[in-house]
Amino acid sequence: MTFLDFQALSPLLALTATILVVLMIIAYNRNHKVVCTTTVIGLFITLATIPCVIGIDPVQVTQLLVIDRFALLLITLIALVTIAVSLLAYDYFDGNSGRPEEFYLLLMLSALGGMVLVSSTHFASFLLGLELLSISLYALISYPIKGLIPLEAAVKYLILSGVASATLLMGAALLYAGLGTLSFEQLGSGFYPEQATVQAYIVIGSALLLTGLAFKLSLVPFHMWTPDVYEGAPAPVTAFVATVSKGAIFALMVRFFVLTGAFEYQSILVGLSVFAIGSMLAGNLLALMQNNVKRMLAYSSIAHIGYLLVAFISGGITGGMALALEASIFFLVAYIVTTLGAFGIVTILSNSDESRDCDALENYTGLFWRRPALAGAFSIILFSLAGIPLTAGFIGKFYIIAAGVKGTLWLLIATLVVGSGIGIYYYLRVIYTMTLKSTSTEPIRIPVASGWVMLLVTATILTLGVYPTPFIDMLGDLAKSLT
Repeated sequence: MTFLDFQALSPLLALTATILVVLMIIAYNRNHKVVCTTTVIGLFITLATIPCVIGIDPVQVTQLLVIDRFALLLITLIALVTIAVSLLAYDYFDGNSGRPEEFYLLLMLSALGGMVLVSSTHFASFLLGLELLSISLYALISYPIKGLIPLEAAVKYLILSGVASATLLMGAALLYAGLGTLSFEQLGSGFYPEQATVQAYIVIGSALLLTGLAFKLSLVPFHMWTPDVYEGAPAPVTAFVATVSKGAIFALMVRFFVLTGAFEYQSILVGLSVFAIGSMLAGNLLALMQNNVKRMLAYSSIAHIGYLLVAFISGGITGGMALALEASIFFLVAYIVTTLGAFGIVTILSNSDESRDCDALENYTGLFWRRPALAGAFSIILFSLAGIPLTAGFIGKFYIIAAGVKGTLWLLIATLVVGSGIGIYYYLRVIYTMTLKSTSTEPIRIPVASGWVMLLVTATILTLGVYPTPFIDMLGDLAKSLT
């Protein structure tokens, strides 16, 4: 390890130091406000170290991690989302008689796992980051605020996630048995052997690996856990699971496919296409039947990961890799920002003292008349999820269709169009409910920190929808550096 390696790792080291400081604060002085403030300051310090790394990237730190522009973009995004979730959680837990201080410790540990994932170039660091992310999520989902409902959701996630992790491990073991290495880049150099036995190891190992990743991304048919976990977990945790967890896993998959050249295996692309079609159709159709906003957003997220796969699969077409990566990353960023905003609205309307979050559709009746600013922000977020023009979601879907057309993925594009048409109905249904007259006179309080989070999220959605050119130019350079 050299000084350059430590400089490259400075964002991860800054977050690790913050975790240790928060741990000491909790041990010696339990104070919700102090812990949350320290967490946010530590995350801003983590962000402040990133400009120091941009000038020296890419840096390969041992065989396990690489710090390049792709990793730095995702690390920045993870840190920003973690700050937003921390501020939402502070208002959510404020005044609760429980002890919410450990929540921020677990949140940062999970974020650190996500940062390790997006930087991984080796199965050892991949599994280390994955387990650091997942184990912290088990505790966050079951956080003891709302009785047994979060505990039930956490047990379901624990069991199914354990099976998925075992599947990933078996896949990695088979790839190692066939190729004798766990490094992504070295796997790529031997990914096309002539021996039939080695080919069988690679195909079966890759299939098991994709199955495990499909669970983590909640792709159909491995999506069963998603609606129950989203509904049962406290609203800020649901926001984190739907954004950081899925974003980190997808970023890891991008790096794995680029370094190993797995795009060359048509059987793998066919499997991903089946996942994408099933997720786009089943996710949207099941969302139609929901009267619970969190469950509706859960199924919507399944459909959106299906959309994301359309651009990703187009990377297997000759000459289409750069556009595929550019479209995938833009849509991923748009999805994360928009989903954070959707669950942020649910968090603001919910109260940790109640037995469950404010997620029933009827709870949103008359929101336009009671809190027009909040309803307006939620409408913009739903428009973005539906892909309406002048929002980030529209640019993201346009990008995906462009990548799909270049790759001649006509069946996937047709499924995307049909799924998007179905999605418009249930998003507009929520907006329509908010315009109805309500008999409730109970005031809705918008906390200062949460209000600023929602303002910035809404502004980002509109900015990326109206003037995305600077961000697109940056992504173009990033995609070329990856390929």
